Amino acid sequence: MKKSLCFLLLAAGMIMAAGNSACAQAKPSTSKLSGSWVGSLKIQAISLTLVMNVKTNERDSLIVNFESPDQGAKIIPTSSVRITSDSMIVGIKLVSGLYLGKFNSDYSKLEGRWKQSGLDLPLDLEHKQEAFKRARPQEPQPPFPYLTEDVSVRNEKTGITLAGTLTLPGNGKKFPAVVLITGSGPQNRDEELMGHKPFLLLADYLTRKGIAVLRCDDRGVGKSEGKFSTATTFDFATDAEAALNFLKTRPEVDTSKLGLIGHSEGGIIAPVIASRNKEVDFIVLMAGTGVTGEQVLITQTLAIQKADSSNEDEKLRAQAINRKIYEIVKKNPDDGAAADAIRKFIQKENKAEVKRGGNDTLSSASIEQSIKTVTSPWFRTFLTLDPQEYLRKVHCYVLAINGDLDEQVDSKINLPAIEQALIFGGNSKYTIEEVHGVNHLFQTAKTGSPSEYGTIEETIQPKVLELIGSWILQTVK
Repeated sequence: MKKSLCFLLLAAGMIMAAGNSACAQAKPSTSKLSGSWVGSLKIQAISLTLVMNVKTNERDSLIVNFESPDQGAKIIPTSSVRITSDSMIVGIKLVSGLYLGKFNSDYSKLEGRWKQSGLDLPLDLEHKQEAFKRARPQEPQPPFPYLTEDVSVRNEKTGITLAGTLTLPGNGKKFPAVVLITGSGPQNRDEELMGHKPFLLLADYLTRKGIAVLRCDDRGVGKSEGKFSTATTFDFATDAEAALNFLKTRPEVDTSKLGLIGHSEGGIIAPVIASRNKEVDFIVLMAGTGVTGEQVLITQTLAIQKADSSNEDEKLRAQAINRKIYEIVKKNPDDGAAADAIRKFIQKENKAEVKRGGNDTLSSASIEQSIKTVTSPWFRTFLTLDPQEYLRKVHCYVLAINGDLDEQVDSKINLPAIEQALIFGGNSKYTIEEVHGVNHLFQTAKTGSPSEYGTIEETIQPKVLELIGSWILQTVK
C-alpha cells in the first residue's frame, strides 16, 4: 500500500522544503568529510537526487544541510548530526527525516538508509570535493537584448500583491504580450524545478521574438503575498487574470493582442480565464488537460506503474485503493468525515495485507499525511474539475501541445478531449499537436518518466520553443 500513495505525496510536493543550515558537533574527521555527498533515492519509478553538503567553519565544526535539486529545494536544514569513526546519523526535523550511513574505509562513500514518514529506503552517498551542480546549457544569461523590469501585480479580488518580472522587446512600439501560468505546486516566476527554469527560458525566447512576457511568483512563493496551501485552481485563475489586467495598463503593450500560456495546471487555468474574459485573444496549453482531475490521476498512476517491478496483483490493488480514496473524498465534503472514512479504509487494508502475509502497509504518519493531501482545498477542486466545461466556452485562438512521452498528462487521452470540447463549443480557431519524443516538461526524453526530469540537461526542446513562438506571431499578425 505504500506504493499506492507514494507518488501522490510526491506530486503534492510533500517530501522536501527549503530552510537554513544547522551546525553539528566537531569531529576529528571533518577535513575528510567536507564537500558534497551525492546519491539517488528511488521511490517506485521515480529517482530523486539528494545532496548532503558538509563544510567546516572557523571552529572546525561541521555545517551540514541537504539539497533536493530534482525538487528545487536548495537548502534543507539538519536538526542534529552525530558522527563516529565509522558512521554518520543526521536528523532533518523539518521534513521528519533521518539519514543513517556507514563510511567505507577511506571515507569516500556512505552506505545508508533514508527514513521519512514511514518510508525506509536505501540511500548511498558518494563524496565529491566540488560543490554539486547540474548542467543547464539553455539557461539564459545576462546581458539580455531586451528590457527587464521587476513589477508588482495587485489582485483586487483577494487583496494580495504578486511579485513578477516583465520583459519587453524594446522601446517605441506596442508589442503583443502574454502571461505565463505555472503548473501545480508552489513555484516561483521561473517555474523552477529540478534545476531547470523553463519559464525563464520561455520568456527569454519569446521576448527576443518581439513578444512582451509577464511571469509572477505563485501566491505565497518568493516575494508574492498570500497563502498557497489554502488556494484552489480557481484562486490561481484570479491571480493570472490580475496579471493580464496589469498588462493592459502598460503603454508598451498592444491590448488587442493579449494571450495566456499555461503549463500543466496552468493549461486548465488559461481556458477558465478565456471562457469568461473576451479580452484574451489567444491561449497556449502546454500539457494541459481535457479530462477531469480524477481521470488524470488514474492514468498518471497507470503510466508510472508500467516502470514498477511490482506484480500485476499489487498494481491492481494500488489502483483500487486510490479509486476508493477518491470516491470517499467526493462523497464526504466535510474534511473530518472524509478523514475518518479514509483512515478506517486504509487500516482495514493494512490488516488484510498482513493477513495475506504481506508487509506493504502504510504507517500512521503516512496515512495522516495522505489524508492531509487528499482533503486539501486544492486537491478537492482538482479531483472534480472538468476542463470541458470551460473549453466549450473558449472562442479565441488555441494552441494545445502535449508530449507523446508525457506520463503525467497522457496526450492520447487529453488532446482529443481538448479538441472535442472546442468543436462542441463551435471554435474552429485551434491547433492541436502531439510533440514526438518529449515528456511533461517538453524535454527530449527516453521514457518520459518523472525520474528523468532532473537528469536531462535540456530544459525545453528547441522545436517546442519555435512552435510556440511562430504560432503566436502568426496568430497576432
